[in-house]
Amino acid sequence: MAAKQARAVAVANEKGGVGKTATVVNLGAALSMKGKKVLLVDMDPQGNTTSGLGVDTGQIEKSSYDLLMNSKEISAKEVILPTKWPGLELIPSHIDLAGAEIELIKEMGRENKLKKALAGLRSEYDVILLDTPPSLSLLTVNVFAFATEVLVPCQTQPYAFAALDDLFDTISAIQEDINPHIYINGIVATFFDQRTRVSQSIMEKLNTDKRCSNLVYKTVIRGNTTIAASNEVGQPVVFYQKGSSGAIDYINLAGEFLSRNGSEFTLPEF
Repeated sequence: MAAKQARAVAVANEKGGVGKTATVVNLGAALSMKGKKVLLVDMDPQGNTTSGLGVDTGQIEKSSYDLLMNSKEISAKEVILPTKWPGLELIPSHIDLAGAEIELIKEMGRENKLKKALAGLRSEYDVILLDTPPSLSLLTVNVFAFATEVLVPCQTQPYAFAALDDLFDTISAIQEDINPHIYINGIVATFFDQRTRVSQSIMEKLNTDKRCSNLVYKTVIRGNTTIAASNEVGQPVVFYQKGSSGAIDYINLAGEFLSRNGSEFTLPEF
């Protein structure tokens, strides 16, 4: 019988401010509520996934930076931190990660450093969710080299929708040159406000555009101040205020995510 292999999911968008980190934190927490063992990997130097789980970034001894730069001396299990919530664990980020881009340039096999460092963890979890920087960088490429799925948060605003082109191009290039097993699991509309024409327009474009229509999740993440408030206090919204629309949306997203095995989803053609 084959060993269990975690779903390795990069949460990515090359535009910032689209709800990427909130999706990592809150989808991960919602999956843990459904009995899944979840590991969050913070690969953004800003460390918002780390702080969003109540971890003081100033007190971190080992981080994703150490995995990238010192994986021969440090194992991934040494870097993993427990959280306050059962089934939810974290590989934290550190500001040192901002310098990894320059340090990696001189490294052999630099695109696969994270893949090698995390390889032994695939049998330990049900889902591994990886947060990425809001730009294409060697950090992002390392995440894509490890991941088998990409979940794309898309703010229901014109600039975020337009940025999907660049991400699709990037995934196509990664699939061709580095990781042939990666695919786009789906696109999640975020900051949706049904009262505004802009949100409604972008939602319509997502559902009718030939590149996106078969990728869009039915669940949308509505604009909700409780999500921001929960991040401020270092708690996923599903634990901070269970009855809020933000918590309900992420719990629904977790259910839909688990129902997708990805086999029917392919990269869009241009």
